[in-house]
Amino acid sequence: MRLFTLLACLSVLLLAATCKPDATAAMKLQQLERTWLHAHEEDQGDVRVYRPNTYAFPPSRGRTGFSFDHNGLFTQFDIAPTDGIEGRKGRWTAENDHTLRISLDDKKDPDYLLEVVSLENDVLKVRRKDL
Repeated sequence: MRLFTLLACLSVLLLAATCKPDATAAMKLQQLERTWLHAHEEDQGDVRVYRPNTYAFPPSRGRTGFSFDHNGLFTQFDIAPTDGIEGRKGRWTAENDHTLRISLDDKKDPDYLLEVVSLENDVLKVRRKDL
């Protein structure tokens, strides 16, 4: 009987341990939900670096970026023809723990993926993959 009790306890512990990654993924997605601007000075190869729009960026002729909302709404910020910023609405969905699918409503550009390389200390590093 003791062996059965021990196995039951171990099963519960294993079940609890397997639930933690989902909580971690949800927490990371929550950290993502804000407006990010491209810190092009910090890019490394094909990895693009973004910081919150509240960051004290050095002077630049304009910055692109995007905004993630918790309800799946997405806004991509591009440089407008008049050198301002133009927001394009769309949607984002999590493909898995580290990949987001971006779909813009105007369909001027095809959907693309953002692979989240890292998200820590208010620095978002992504790799864009066209579909």
